[in-house]
Amino acid sequence: MASAPAFRSRVVAVVGTVAATGVAVGVASRFFGGAVRADSPASPRKAFGGGPAFLSLPLESAELVNHNTKKLRFRLPEKDAVSGLTLTSALLTFSWPKDQWFPVVRPYTPVSSSDEPGHIDLLVKRYPDGKSSTHLHSLEPGQSLRFLAALKGPQWTPNQVPHVVLIAGGAGITPCYQLAQGILRNPDDRTAVTLVYGANSDADVLLREELTNWEKRFPGRFKAVYTVSRPVEGSKYRKGYVNEQLLREAVPGVGGNDTKVFVCGPPPMEKSLVGDRSTKGVLEELGYRKDQVTKF
Repeated sequence: MASAPAFRSRVVAVVGTVAATGVAVGVASRFFGGAVRADSPASPRKAFGGGPAFLSLPLESAELVNHNTKKLRFRLPEKDAVSGLTLTSALLTFSWPKDQWFPVVRPYTPVSSSDEPGHIDLLVKRYPDGKSSTHLHSLEPGQSLRFLAALKGPQWTPNQVPHVVLIAGGAGITPCYQLAQGILRNPDDRTAVTLVYGANSDADVLLREELTNWEKRFPGRFKAVYTVSRPVEGSKYRKGYVNEQLLREAVPGVGGNDTKVFVCGPPPMEKSLVGDRSTKGVLEELGYRKDQVTKF
């Protein structure tokens, strides 16, 4: 779940790499025939290393999070195996939905940490016309999903800046959550994190319990600010959108040179914040340079 244009370029790169290696015929028979080990004797516990993975992983459990989102846990080939993903990485999945002529390839960002043994967790929002998301929501424990490769996102170096601002909209919370999780779990990384999270409704605010726990565990270092466009009566969330006013109120030292900003959300939200070739976005108006802002 992340910015479509950014992920599309990574998908194209991965697919091109697979084609260029000339493994299409040899790998296909192994891939479609069942699960394939992606790890090697040198790193037996990493399920996803460099290059194509071609893993078929069984669904271990499915938890309904809200009206349109499920948390899907897939079992890794070994109980002590880990994903081995770098921060901000996504996984490219391959599925063949029922009654569809063609397969579907989609990226999803795990919300489990890279060192959790035995499984990976995906938070999948089902869209009305979403072929992949509808198929994933239909999976029952024991059925499998095929994973083509890891898609590396923007590189993160601990302590490269004192403060990171993560701006998420809807399902775009997953890469922001993954990066925040990696920063906060690293004892050598002292970066402060501010999350600004916009959602359609109260029920669409995902991972709220985990985010609240971080605020308790890391007071003064992690802060989450929420806004909901259609809050219920008596909602604890402010009403509105992620806009200039909210960012001025929520972000310490807004526009500062010692901050990096990461954005992931629906295209209209990203355009409003980041702008395009012909228009300035809100972040530039606030004083952030282009090299300070990254879209997932």
